[in-house]
Amino acid sequence: MVDSLNIVILAAGKGTRMNSKKLKVLHPFAGSTIIEHILQTSNALNPDKVIMVYGHQGKQLKHHLSGEEIHWVEQVNPNGTGHAVQCALPLLDDNAKVLVLVGDAPLIQVKDLTQLLKYPSAVLTAQVSNPFGYGRIIKNMDGFISAIVEEKDASPEQRQVNEVNSGIIMTTAENMKKWLAQINTDNAQGELYLTDIIGLAHKEDKSFKAVQVEDQRTINGINDRVQLAKNEAIKQQMLRENLMLQGVSMRDPDSVQIRGFVDCGEDISIDAGVILEGENKIADDVSIGAYCIIKNCTLGKGTRIAPHSMLEEVVTQGDCDIGPFARLRPGTKVATKAKIGNFVETKKTTIGHNSKASHLTYLGDCEIGDNCNIGAGTITCNYDGVNKFKTIIEDEVFIGSDSQLIAPVTIGKGATIGAGSTITKDVEAEKLTLSRAKQRTIEGWQKPEKN
Repeated sequence: MVDSLNIVILAAGKGTRMNSKKLKVLHPFAGSTIIEHILQTSNALNPDKVIMVYGHQGKQLKHHLSGEEIHWVEQVNPNGTGHAVQCALPLLDDNAKVLVLVGDAPLIQVKDLTQLLKYPSAVLTAQVSNPFGYGRIIKNMDGFISAIVEEKDASPEQRQVNEVNSGIIMTTAENMKKWLAQINTDNAQGELYLTDIIGLAHKEDKSFKAVQVEDQRTINGINDRVQLAKNEAIKQQMLRENLMLQGVSMRDPDSVQIRGFVDCGEDISIDAGVILEGENKIADDVSIGAYCIIKNCTLGKGTRIAPHSMLEEVVTQGDCDIGPFARLRPGTKVATKAKIGNFVETKKTTIGHNSKASHLTYLGDCEIGDNCNIGAGTITCNYDGVNKFKTIIEDEVFIGSDSQLIAPVTIGKGATIGAGSTITKDVEAEKLTLSRAKQRTIEGWQKPEKN
């Protein structure tokens, strides 16, 4: 009786065509890496065990995935896909279905694999217009697979077959162990082919079922940087279409990049050139202007972000204005009706309801209350060269332009700071405070002249 699912991921390839010091499956792909997309797909199937077969640069792979629940096995002296799965056999549960995935095909869909798992033994296949390079699916009169023939071993007639092998195979652990013990290297490559178990199964009247993917592009592998770029473009198209179907409007969809996960509401507007990185949660009626970068943010309903703004780990309550050309760094929280304008930078700062910092300002390690106005050129001087300190600006404060607030300092409720002041001590509520040198006119001074 089969009562568990083991997934074996083949990731021992050298990836020499990438021409890189980095392992092929660790190259960036849609916000993470190729192999992490494979793992995400695997985990969506709720397996009892994930086994990773590694080889070349294995330490690099194990270090990158150190936080994952993975059973590791090394393929020493690689000799084909059959040999790779043979290495994993000792780790298989006795009563498991075994799903073999390839580590360089990150577009594989959970829905296709779910269909595959419905059968005792099955292969994921695709109908393609140009089957060159793929193993061909050869079927018997009943429509089951009698063999998978690799390109170099195929006859001219077999090469005309347009249904091809994705490299993804599923059967029981019992079958896998029995059939892999019988395969040999009698082929053009001189390797142990995993696909040879198909013919052995057919001879025992246990033929594999061919399960075709809905979208032939999803079986694409990645062997070089050209293929990496092409598959990234396909993934981006899929991600954008998914968002648009959920209620997101995109002015220029092809220019939008999604490098992670987006939890979105309805009636969201995204302009050209926007990059969404990491994990973002975007509520209804949010608008994001052209060429913004949004990373790991939670944007409340009605948030408006003007073009060329950068937000990272920012939380907005909604109905507020940010940008253009604003940079909001981690720890920034923006309340309703607030405005953060052009060339304003924030870090670990809370902006209260209806408070404004309209331009040319740095607010770091700062807590700003409601109904405040922060004048142009204001700086919270939060760093003494060793330690960071906090500035507190209470409700209804007016900070004049070109002021420096030397933390730690508290500006009391309703206080006004005169323009051009350097504030080093706490300021009383409802008072005008300023610090300026006496204005003088220097008699006899002359402008310098160009030599």
